[in-house]
Amino acid sequence: MNKDFKDTYRHQGLRKKLVEEIRAKGIKEERVLDAIGKIPRHYFLDSSFLEFAYQDKAFPIGAGQTISQPYTVAFQTELLEVEKGDKILEIGTGSGYQAIVLMELGARVYSIERHKSLYVKTKQRLAAMNYHPRLFYGDGYKGLVAYEPFDKMIITAAASELPEKLKKQLKVGGKIIIPFGEGDVQEMLCMQKQENGEFAIKKHGKFQFVPMLKGMVNSGK
Repeated sequence: MNKDFKDTYRHQGLRKKLVEEIRAKGIKEERVLDAIGKIPRHYFLDSSFLEFAYQDKAFPIGAGQTISQPYTVAFQTELLEVEKGDKILEIGTGSGYQAIVLMELGARVYSIERHKSLYVKTKQRLAAMNYHPRLFYGDGYKGLVAYEPFDKMIITAAASELPEKLKKQLKVGGKIIIPFGEGDVQEMLCMQKQENGEFAIKKHGKFQFVPMLKGMVNSGK
C-alpha cells in the first residue's frame, strides 16, 4: 500500500459497521462482504466527503459521475457470481471501486471509462493502491473487441438498450448485470447468453444510476 494512504482503526471499524449494514439489507455472499470490508472506500472520495465514506450512500466523484452506494456495488457483484479467473468487462470505471471489488474476488478485470479526466485520475489512484486492472479510455457501447470474449460483464450506468457489440463479445453461458431503463429509476437485470445468441432475463428490483452515454469525453486534463 502506498504510504500516502492511511487506513486507521477508525476507518476499519466504520467498514465493519458498513458490512453489517449491507448484510442486514440482504447481501449473503460472504466473499463479497469480505471484499467490501477490506477495501478502504475513503481512498476513492474527495476530501470533502471523507467523513461520509462509510455511509451506505452514493457520492460525487467528478465529471458528473458518482461512486455507487456500497449496497448497490455488493448487489451487482453478488448477481455476477464471480469465480476466480473470470474475465470480466466493466462498462463505466468511475472511481475504480467496483473494479477493485471484482479483483478481490479473483476476477481479471477490463474496464472502460468515457471521461478522460476520470480515467487518468482513477488509473493513478489504483496504481498507487497497488491494484492493476486493465483500464481503457473509450466508448463503453463498443466494448473491447481486441480482448473478447468475456466470461461476464457488468454495466455501472443506466442503459436503455444493450449494445449489440457487447452481446457479441460475451461467451455463451456468460451473464451481463445491467441497470436497464430510461428515467430516474431502472430495473436491475441479469441477462444470460444462450446457445442461440438470445438472452434469458431475470429482474432484480429497482435502482438508480447515472445514464450510460455514447462517445468519449476529453476535458483536456
